[in-house]
Amino acid sequence: MNLGVNHPAILISMANLEEAERLKIQVIEMSKMTLSIEYPSMLTSIVNLVVTYMNQGRWEKAKQLQVQVIAVSKMKFGVDHPSTLVDIANLVSIYRNQGRWEEAEQLQLQLIEKSKTKLGVEHPDLLATISNLAITLLDQGRWEEAEQLNLQVIETRKKELDVNHPDTLTSMANLVLIYWNQSR
Repeated sequence: MNLGVNHPAILISMANLEEAERLKIQVIEMSKMTLSIEYPSMLTSIVNLVVTYMNQGRWEKAKQLQVQVIAVSKMKFGVDHPSTLVDIANLVSIYRNQGRWEEAEQLQLQLIEKSKTKLGVEHPDLLATISNLAITLLDQGRWEEAEQLNLQVIETRKKELDVNHPDTLTSMANLVLIYWNQSR
């Protein structure tokens, strides 16, 4: 069921997002008076605003703020700290939603390498990143590469989590999507 942009539920959601944006900007501006950008609650406020922009489809504004967050995370925690890796993964999501596949893919490859050394080859965050790379490849029509990565994730998740674990089942559903796109 498509409600359409003038449906009351859609209009209420849009107003709520605009109000959330206004309040989040207000919190950030007030926090700037007493806190530096490196302060954890300040970074959280900025990330919350990034999420609001993403929900509004305002990808360029989201990207600009997320790049700032990454710079602070790298400075504060280091380039391979889990918090920095999550911030980079958020930028990947923004790039994917903008259709900036090459940039998303390059960042995902960097995340995979850093996660392998920092977290280990069977860590759930690494597997999620590999799975996300498979989806990026799928979005580009690179079926075979996406399939191979997804099969790798499924096998590791079966071994580490169980065949019936929700993450394993999600990976299997992603494989079905890959096969469906190939009419297999």
